[in-house]
Amino acid sequence: MVTLTATPKSSLADEPVKIHITGLEPSQMVTVQASLTDEKGVFFQARAFYCADKNGEVDLERDAATGGDYAGIQPMGLFWFLKPDKPFTRLMKRDVINTPFEVHLDVLNSVQLTSSPPEQHLAGQVVERWYATPGMQRIPVRSGRIRGALFLPAGQGPFPAVIDLFGGVGGLIEFRASLLACRGFVALALAYFAYEDLPSFLGEVDLEYFEEAAEFLLKHPKVRGPGLGILSICKGAEIALAMATYLPQIQATVCINGTNAVNGFPFRYRDLYIQSIPYRLECMLLTEESFLDIFNVVEDSQSENHQANILPVEKASGKILFIVGENDKNYNSKAFAMETMERMKKLGKTHCALLSYPSAGHLIEPPASPFCRQSWSPFFFRPLLWGGEAQAHAEAQVQSWREIQTFLHRHLHSAQSSRL
Repeated sequence: MVTLTATPKSSLADEPVKIHITGLEPSQMVTVQASLTDEKGVFFQARAFYCADKNGEVDLERDAATGGDYAGIQPMGLFWFLKPDKPFTRLMKRDVINTPFEVHLDVLNSVQLTSSPPEQHLAGQVVERWYATPGMQRIPVRSGRIRGALFLPAGQGPFPAVIDLFGGVGGLIEFRASLLACRGFVALALAYFAYEDLPSFLGEVDLEYFEEAAEFLLKHPKVRGPGLGILSICKGAEIALAMATYLPQIQATVCINGTNAVNGFPFRYRDLYIQSIPYRLECMLLTEESFLDIFNVVEDSQSENHQANILPVEKASGKILFIVGENDKNYNSKAFAMETMERMKKLGKTHCALLSYPSAGHLIEPPASPFCRQSWSPFFFRPLLWGGEAQAHAEAQVQSWREIQTFLHRHLHSAQSSRL
């Protein structure tokens, strides 16, 4: 009898799953597939072809896929390369506390390029991929102006605290903050536009809103101060860099694929007003595949005309980690990070570090998220091109997620920590 065994059957979404198949004929060709349906009813699937060994077994940790959605030895390929049946849909968990993603793993006889008849199904198993641990809490936040969701790990604490910021999609995105809480952080998923009574569109950025969020978080009895961290991407990374520069509460900042200057919308903080570099909307391009390429919309900040727009990161009191994908099609993020690193070098500053991933794209997320090269995004009339090559991007997500946790834990343990 053919048996597919996946272990563990229930796990956190960022953890690996081992897949082992037994009971096949020697050298039998099979298709192994994974599938799930998201909370909006979109079906995602990945499949790969394998040849059983002389004992009639396939072990995804040992054996190479011969084709399908990926090739080679890819133990987590079925999870990394899930593709939607509704084009340009990004897989994001919405109810992160109460329900897991249920991933159906199946073995089909021979090489199956399309849906197979029932008699071709040899074995299967369902695994649960959770975004919460037992005892973890999600608390909606409506405090003063602050809107978001607070995630508290189980236990008394105190725990290091992190503000989680996404970018130009707006709204409230919680899956990354919930995974941070699974890893021992109090995490505030912070909305800043297009959510509840917040402004519908991003305009002038008021850093006092983000300072209010920092103070709210540091007052929580489960939070271990004296400072906190930020995990951010895209426009959120630009805001995070400003927070690191001007807010003394910020002790450790991770900026994923952001810029080094104020772009599009001015920043205000008390008596300080930083004018923005205008977006060059005329530089938006449609690719041959009809994706929207906005790579050149954000102008190079090195121009003499834009020196006043560059964030003076040398003023930051905490540590900063830049993470960039060298195939980012949204921003020239590596160039922006390198400009900051050069600026810090000239000024003799050592509080910034850079992780750069060749062939990774813009959406560098926890490894729970499958590779997404392009998808619909609010406020745009075509799917946005995010970039990246599937294999390299997936590996960057695994490695960077480890590095992010290490960085945040290290620099939120002690205000005196000095080593990046």
